[in-house]
Amino acid sequence: MDITLNKAKSIKGEIIVSADKSISHRTLILASLARGESRIRNILQAEDINSTIRCMTQLGIDIKHQDDYLVVKGKGLNGLKEPEAVLDCGNSGTTMRLLSGLLSGQNFFTVLAGDDSLSRRPMSRVIEPLQLMGAEIIGRAGNRYPPLAIKGMSLKGISYIPDVASAQVKSAILLAGLTGNGDTLIREKIPTRDHSERMLAAMGADLSIDDGEIKLVPGRELAAQDFLVPGDISSAAFFLVLASIVPGSELLIRDVGINPTRDGVLAVLEEMGGSFKIENQRVFGGEVVADILVRSADLKDITIEGKMIPRLIDELPVLAVAMAAAQGTSVVKNAEELRVKETDRIRAIVEELAGLGVEIKENPDGFSVTGSRELLKGGIVNSRGDHRIAMSLAVAAQICEGETTIRNAQAVNISFPEFWDLLDQILGR
Repeated sequence: MDITLNKAKSIKGEIIVSADKSISHRTLILASLARGESRIRNILQAEDINSTIRCMTQLGIDIKHQDDYLVVKGKGLNGLKEPEAVLDCGNSGTTMRLLSGLLSGQNFFTVLAGDDSLSRRPMSRVIEPLQLMGAEIIGRAGNRYPPLAIKGMSLKGISYIPDVASAQVKSAILLAGLTGNGDTLIREKIPTRDHSERMLAAMGADLSIDDGEIKLVPGRELAAQDFLVPGDISSAAFFLVLASIVPGSELLIRDVGINPTRDGVLAVLEEMGGSFKIENQRVFGGEVVADILVRSADLKDITIEGKMIPRLIDELPVLAVAMAAAQGTSVVKNAEELRVKETDRIRAIVEELAGLGVEIKENPDGFSVTGSRELLKGGIVNSRGDHRIAMSLAVAAQICEGETTIRNAQAVNISFPEFWDLLDQILGR
């Protein structure tokens, strides 16, 4: 599917963005491991989440829509059954990595596979710590890539310091540790999103965090919960940047999760001179939620590196667009992780934005962007099948002279199916 866009006059209105993808995955998996019936309200309706639902259903969990909720009938930590077929994770790396941890500690055999894109994404980072726990996992190309064959068995707890800052790796280890023998200890060099820890603690797991070290003591069953999934700040980021860079804009984004391990985009926009206000802040299920009022502003250059990267890894492509509209030269460093997402996002955003006139240079661990608003012109660009590249290009199109056509625009369905409708709603034409 192709989408053709023109330069925006202004951005006006009020929206609610799609539900948080990371939290949606985790509520489904943890509700399946609880004893009793959990209800999940506002779960993300997208292809990645459908992959997790499909896999959990194959593992014997009853998941159904009822009124405004998704009802999950959990069977306890050891209540899953061996699937009769390969578990298809689609395009979802989160599904595959989290289930790798969960299924390593179950007493049966499974195979996890995915689409062409997922089959090229690195899995050794999650396989290696699970093998230290005693897991038997075999992957393609020397355990580097999917599909993954897992012979579940009794695992042991470990003390582990991840080499890669990854909430998916951390969550996989915690899921494996739920049924392990002995305590599991994780100390992150750089903190990553902590949704799993918050949910596990709220559901009654024996989990504590002391001086940055996460400790999980196995043995406690998880209690069923009612979950409310907040809006995804990674989805809100596209509209935060959009309203910031289109002159004369004012946009209210309601019910956004602003978890402190995920709010890096707000910190960066603030440092760049962005104009926004956090309103109506409250807490649901351990997650901080708020409304964000954002107005257009004259942005300035910034350098993003180090500990900030895990707080906004998914938002870096659209922040490249903000940098193109800002004054001065901005730099992103230490973001090699972008190269192993749905596509090589460093190369993709550099090449596609360059096609629109952006002064942008690719570096091994990131990119540099010189503000070039006056040079931007429409053209034909391609999402390369990556949802975040598609939406970033849509934001860029709003400040380009002339028409911009985005090829493979349907990629947004992976995480944000309503994106195009919301964009059309707030364009001041």
